[in-house]
Amino acid sequence: MFERHVPQLSSAIAPALHAASTAASWSGVGRAISYRGPERRGGAALMARLMALALDEIDYGMVMVGQDRRVLHSNHAARLELRSEHPLQLDGGMLHARLPQDEDALFDAMQAASRRSLRRLITLGEGAQRTSISVVPLPALAGDGMGHATLLVLGKSEVCGALSVQGFARAHRLSPGEEQVLSGLCAGHTPMEVAAAHGVAISTVRTQIANIRAKTGTDSIRDLIQQVAVLPPLVGALRSGSDSQGSQGGRTRPGSVAAEYLSSLQAGSN
Repeated sequence: MFERHVPQLSSAIAPALHAASTAASWSGVGRAISYRGPERRGGAALMARLMALALDEIDYGMVMVGQDRRVLHSNHAARLELRSEHPLQLDGGMLHARLPQDEDALFDAMQAASRRSLRRLITLGEGAQRTSISVVPLPALAGDGMGHATLLVLGKSEVCGALSVQGFARAHRLSPGEEQVLSGLCAGHTPMEVAAAHGVAISTVRTQIANIRAKTGTDSIRDLIQQVAVLPPLVGALRSGSDSQGSQGGRTRPGSVAAEYLSSLQAGSN
């Protein structure tokens, strides 16, 4: 049965998820939890803040919930998605399925995770909002008393994110026109559709594709898209002022790993 196997997350998120799960079992963490002095409280708070900032830089929605379905933490990507028409929604700090017919599947998967430590991949929603969600059990921390938490990793809505395409284009010094062609190809459009969308001849697009392949060292359009698809996921530098976990003092947080990454690429191309 599927529930006995670990679902394969994308190569971009699996290392981060593995590291987060492994960190919970470190003996040092267990010792830190058992100690209740001021040094422990301050150190644990700092580590929690650093982990929250790190998760905000991952372009996969991640929601951690307790056994009662109350949300313990969600990263920036998840907070944005759950404000839209995502199949999951927050109601009074509790996580629910937006559609009544999805509630049983969500409940069963979360029960299997928290009670039997089973991982599941479920699909919720309808039409354009239909998406897959990985439900992952997290180990209970000794001395915490909170019980087993569950991590939900939300599926991506697009194969190649706009920021990843932009970063890839800058890293390989593509021209603005070549970047537009690359973006169209990564969105699933044919060269003919890309030419029509930008009002240019198909021969122009074919020349641009040849230039892109030469600059990136790829043998085909499929190889090119594969390179972009497996890039580390990037999120934008800007954070909503209403996003309390991603802002400071009510202001938009000006810096991020993604911003520094793109800035360094731009500086290197000058």
